[in-house]
Order: sequence, then C-alpha cells, then structure tokens
Amino acid sequence: MHRIQIIDSHTGGEPTRVVIAGGPDLGDGPLSGRVERFRTGFDAYRSGIVNEPRGSDVVVGALCVEPHEPGCIAGVIFFNNVGYLGMCGHGAIGLMVTLVHLGRVGPGEHRLDTPVGVVVATVHGDGSVSVANVPSHRKVKGVVFDVPGVGRVAGDVAWGGNWFFLTELPGEELEVGNVERLTDRSWRIRQAVNAQGFPEVDHVELFGPARSPGGHSRNFVLCPGKAYDRSPCGTGTSAKLACLAADGKLGEDVDWVQEGILGTAFTGRFRWLDRAAGIVAPRVTGTAHVIAEATLLLDEGDPFCWGIRAVTSES
Repeated sequence: MHRIQIIDSHTGGEPTRVVIAGGPDLGDGPLSGRVERFRTGFDAYRSGIVNEPRGSDVVVGALCVEPHEPGCIAGVIFFNNVGYLGMCGHGAIGLMVTLVHLGRVGPGEHRLDTPVGVVVATVHGDGSVSVANVPSHRKVKGVVFDVPGVGRVAGDVAWGGNWFFLTELPGEELEVGNVERLTDRSWRIRQAVNAQGFPEVDHVELFGPARSPGGHSRNFVLCPGKAYDRSPCGTGTSAKLACLAADGKLGEDVDWVQEGILGTAFTGRFRWLDRAAGIVAPRVTGTAHVIAEATLLLDEGDPFCWGIRAVTSES
C-alpha cells in the first residue's frame, strides 16, 4: 500500500494537486534531470495521482521536491493526465497558496526551482500571488495553416513556459456552453500545427473579446491531454504577453487582464529582457483556494492502482 499525502486547490477554477509526501524518490540534481527520471522510471505515480479514479483529465499535479538551485524554497515538477509540463502558472499560484496553508511560507518573494528554470512567486497580503515566469518569446508570427474541418487558420507560435499556438477564430463564442466545439476545433488545429513543422506545440490558445469590465481579452486554452484550462492559463498568458510586446501593442509594466473561459481573470504585465530578440519577463497575478487535504491510497491489488490511463494521441 502506497500512501501519498496531497493538498488540492483551484486557481481560477483550474485544480492543482500538490504532493507533499509519499511521491517517488527522484534523487537530487537539476530539476530537468529529475523530471526525466520521473518520466522514465516512475510514470505510474503520475497516472495514479492525477488520473481516474482518484483524479480526472483536468487535474494538474505538482510534486514538491528539494530544490537544486540556490535560494529556492522548493522544487516542483508539474504533470497532468498524459505527461509533464515545463512550467505551470496556475499550478505555481496553487502551490504557493498551499505552502501558505501549511505555514511554510508567508507574504513576500519566494524562489521556486522548476525544470525550465527558477521562477519567483510573490505572496501578497490579500492572499493573491504573482508569478514572475521564465523568459518568454514569440518564435513565429502569423503562420497560416489549412485545418481540416476548421478552414484556414493564422496564428503565432510562442513560448511562455510551455509551447503555444495562439489564434483567433472569428465567430466562435468563447463560452462554457461551447466547450465541446472549441475542444474539437482546437484539437484539429493542434494536429495541423504539429504536422506542419511545429511538433513542440502542445497547447492551443483561442482568443476573443473580454466580457467583463476592465478585461482585455478572453481565452480558451486546450491543454496537452485534451482537457481545457478552466483558468486563464498562466503560461498561456505569458505567451500572449510576449506576442503583444513583439507587436508593440502593450508597453512595459502595463496591466493586461486576461479572462479565462469561466470568466475568472489573471493580471499580466511584462518587462523587456532583450528587445531585439523579443524576449520578455512576464509576471502573472491570480488567486487560488485550498479545497482539500487527503491521503491517496495506492493498493497494488487494485486493478486501477496506477490510474486509468488517458487515451489520446499523447498516450
């Protein structure tokens, strides 16, 4: 019987499951190496923690480990129903609120070690959290694809801690009641993007007009395992900021309010790291709420001890 202690939270509606004890021993060293050990030697734990029957396609796991980079309060490896994430904005916010809940941190700046670099999370007095994400940039502007069942689609390829294809589909309503159609169209777009020269892209981000006062845009983000992000997506917001900066549509340290499909919002801003190369340092602010403390029981006599594996093209 394997016992895994977890704390669940949600950030703008998107769940994070933080593993605080009982996860696999990945040894020490850089997080980039440890996530590879997780992938190749302990992937059953990933599935058992976040997949059904204990989880669902939308749950994002966050394995807390000892940091490698100096000055970090924790290391974290993010994972989902089909694999591993370089960074996770909503997950970093959820992790910080969880650490506050445990009494391990208080208000102020805290460094987190991730497989794609160190991020700085600031816990504010009102309980919100700002994440200074990894350097982000747009790789390609205005690429055009013919997508079966969708038509001609134009968009940008950008990095915000994960790889995104960002586009607008005129006439599409970005509403919860339209999720099945949005998922289908986004999945078709991703397959076309992957097949036509961008295999690294595993997130698709659709944009439309904001619905709430003060909002600048609303998005629908399809994640690698075909679940949609309930939050406005922290790494997706970072990728969007990189595109806005490159196009001269947003200035340094100017707020951009990004709504998600549920109407919850993140506030993003950026500063230039290398204007000539189009590299920005994004900062994303949001709120999270702790919703559960539990111990997962993984009994090897259970036929679904290690989860019901998600069946997608990723599997």
